[in-house]
Amino acid sequence: QVQLVESGGGLVQPGGSLRLSCAASGSIFSINTMAWYRQAPGKQRELVAAITSGDNTNYADSVKGRFTISRGNAKNTVYLQMNSLKAEDTAVYYCSSKLVVLTTLKLSDYWGQGTQVTVSS
Repeated sequence: QVQLVESGGGLVQPGGSLRLSCAASGSIFSINTMAWYRQAPGKQRELVAAITSGDNTNYADSVKGRFTISRGNAKNTVYLQMNSLKAEDTAVYYCSSKLVVLTTLKLSDYWGQGTQVTVSS
């Protein structure tokens, strides 16, 4: 099976920074895309940032210039550096990956359990 485990959430003051990490493990053949989504109370889950195996990135307009997504050297980890945080960034942040598992050789979506980010003074 495949697991995505996030870490790095917490409470931060407006204007502060946080770095989220996500590591994928298990019977992985290849990883296509890794991404961060977030869901605030009463709102739909939205894409925050994504990075492909070729290191192409895209960002939600609301985080451009403030957040940076990157992959680790092992390519099974993804980070989200969040700077200049605002109250409206408060949400549960989920790591997601489109990857191929060894058992099926099919491309599927996998999700982490989520990590809470709270921006408040």
